[in-house]
Amino acid sequence: MKTFIRLSITFLLLFGLILSATANGEQETGNTSGEITEKVVIKLGHIADPSHPYAKGAEEFARLAAEKSNGMIEVKVFPSSQLGGQKELIEGITYGSIDMALVGTAVLGQFQPQISLFDLPFLFRDRDHAYKSLDTVGMELGKELEKNGIKLLGYMENGIRHLTNDKREIQSPADMQGLKIRVMTNKIYIAMMKSLGASPTPMAFGELYSAMQQGVVDGQENPSAHIWTSRFFEVQQYASKTAHAYAPEPVLISMSTWKKLPSTAQGIIVESAKEAIAWQRQLSTDQDNEFWDKIIATGKMKVTEVDRQPFVDATKPVYAEFAAMVGQANIDAVQAIK
Repeated sequence: MKTFIRLSITFLLLFGLILSATANGEQETGNTSGEITEKVVIKLGHIADPSHPYAKGAEEFARLAAEKSNGMIEVKVFPSSQLGGQKELIEGITYGSIDMALVGTAVLGQFQPQISLFDLPFLFRDRDHAYKSLDTVGMELGKELEKNGIKLLGYMENGIRHLTNDKREIQSPADMQGLKIRVMTNKIYIAMMKSLGASPTPMAFGELYSAMQQGVVDGQENPSAHIWTSRFFEVQQYASKTAHAYAPEPVLISMSTWKKLPSTAQGIIVESAKEAIAWQRQLSTDQDNEFWDKIIATGKMKVTEVDRQPFVDATKPVYAEFAAMVGQANIDAVQAIK
C-alpha cells in the first residue's frame, strides 16, 4: 500500500511538472499554430512627423492589418518620438516593452553592425538599386537581429539625404570646412562628415530644430521629407542636393511580441508589412520633388544643385575604414546587383 501511495505521488508530481512546462512553453511562444481568438493590440513607434511619408506608411500598415484581420489586429501608431528616440525604440523592442518601430539603419547598426552597410555614402546608383539591395542583401543581414530580440519585416523609405546649413552655399566639399553638421550617432556618418571637412555633431533628431535655431549646430543632413515636415527651412538658409546617402527605414517587431502571436496573426503582419512597404516607397518617390517645390516656394531656403563627383571622391576613404565592419562581401554583393 505504501509503495502504491509513493508511486502515485511520484506520478502526480511528474504530471504536474509536465503541465507546468507545457504552460510555460505556451506562454513563451503563444498560440503560434491557431487562429486569432482574442483581439491583438500592437504599439508601433517612430520619430517622424505624422505627415512624413514613412509615418503615412505606418498608418497604411495599421489599416491593412485591421482590414486583413477583420479588426482583430489593432496597430496603434505613436509618431513624433512619443515612445522615445530611435535608440530607445530599438531598446524597447529588444526588451519587449515596445511591440514595433520604424527606425533608421544608422541607429540600428549599433545593434547589428553589418546593417550599417546601407549607411555608406553613395552606395546606390538609384532607388531601384536600393530596393533590390534591401530586399535581398538587407533581409539576409536582418536575420542576425533576431539574436537580439528583433525581427525585421522589411524596409520602408526615409529618402535620399541632402545637406542644409545656415552659414553659406555649399557647392563642393571645400565649402564645408569647419561647419558643425548634426549627424545621427553613427560611426559611418561621423566619418563621412569628417571626410568632407565638416565637424560632425551627433544629436537626437528631436533636439535638432532648436539646436539649429540656437546656433548649436550650423546644419544637418536629411531627406526632403524631413526638411519640409520638420520645417527646417525656417532655421536654415541653404540646401545642397548632394544625395550623399539613401536612408532606408526598417520595419521592426519585437521577437517577444512575435512569439506570442498566433500563426494567423503572424501571416497577416508579414503580408501587411510587405504591401505597406511597396505603397510607402511609391509615396516617398512621388512626394520627393513635391517637397522640394514646397521648400523653394517658401522663399526661405536657397536650393543648390551640385556636382556630386567631388563629394563621391572625398568620401571614398570611408569604404576602406568600414569594410571590415560591414563586410566587404556585402559591399560587393550590393555593387553586383543590376
